Order: sequence, then structure tokens, then C-alpha cells
Amino acid sequence: MSTVDKMLIKGIRSFSPENTHVITFYKPLTLIVGPNGAGKTTVIECLKHACTGELPPNARSGHSFIHDPKVAGETETKGQIKLRFKTAAGKDVVCIRSFQLTQKASKMEYKAIESVLQTINPHTGEKVCLSYRCADMDREVPALMGVSKAVLENVVFVHQDEANWPLADAATLKKKFDDIFSATRYMSLVYLIKLGNILTRSKVSH
Repeated sequence: MSTVDKMLIKGIRSFSPENTHVITFYKPLTLIVGPNGAGKTTVIECLKHACTGELPPNARSGHSFIHDPKVAGETETKGQIKLRFKTAAGKDVVCIRSFQLTQKASKMEYKAIESVLQTINPHTGEKVCLSYRCADMDREVPALMGVSKAVLENVVFVHQDEANWPLADAATLKKKFDDIFSATRYMSLVYLIKLGNILTRSKVSH
């Protein structure tokens, strides 16, 4: 079973770009408590983004996700999420996602600047870093965890603003369940099996 071990958040929401405090997730249960504005929701948002690449709702395309440069008195701030987790096979992996928010003349510009997976070579004990495009990283991390992206998004790390999706309209609900249970892939496989049977019977009859 895959587990999340530790996470470092820098320059995200209320977390300072200079933050060095690592969050440790204890087993079998970790409780996150604190006053309003302490960053409890941000922890869940960062877990979700590290694992799936999905920004939280109302993040304004990342503009309100990264620490505001004006608050830091800068024209640019950099953010980073560093998550260490164990894969479904028990292997330690560190997922690193880095971002940048720049104050232009008339607007803010958000950019994801780096996606890295860090592992340990079992033979040499050395760190091995592999850079990925964001889209590839979004597929690779759920695969390593042995959990689908849909389950991570809608069940494990669901945002509090989206937690009432089971009460949504029928069409939205159907899409969510189709994604979670991979219904589309299942129906495609059933179709291919039926087609294979038809072709086989056709060959036998001839």
C-alpha cells in the first residue's frame, strides 16, 4: 500500500518562500489542526497538486495559489512542493514540483517551471533525479502510488469546496463515478472481447 511520509511547502498560499518546516504524516492517522488561516486546507491542496497536478478551485489559474510577490515586496516569487511517499511496491520516491509567479507591468504570470521525481538507486545508494513534463508527471505519480488520478482527486484529497460532489446533478455524478471506477475503460474492454468472440466464431464457421 502506498503512503505519504513527509512534505515541504514553500511559497504556496500563506507558506513563506523561505519555509523550512517539514510536515510529517504519522501512521495510522494524522490530524491537522489550527486556527483559521493557518494553512490546513493548503496542506490538502498541496498533497493533491503534488499527486495529480490539479490546482485547487478558485486558484485563478495558479495566480492565487503561489505566495503573492507584493506581500514579499518582490516582483517574483517561487513556490515548491516536495512530497516524499512510498510507492505501492514500498519504494521511497520524492516528487518535486516548482512554480513561479511574476508581477508583469499589467498582470501576474504563473508558470510551472520544474517537475522532478527523485529515487534512490538500490545498487549504488545514489540519488537519481528524473525530470518530467507536467502532463507526464500527472500520470506517473498516480501510477507509482497504485491509485487512479480520479480517486486521488475526488476521494483521497478532495477539496472542501468540492466535497459535496455526490450531491451534484446526475450528469456530473455519472462522470465522476465513471472516472473513479474506470467505467469507460471497462466498457471498451467488454466491447473488444465481444468483438473478438464474433470474429472468432466467424472464422470457425468458415
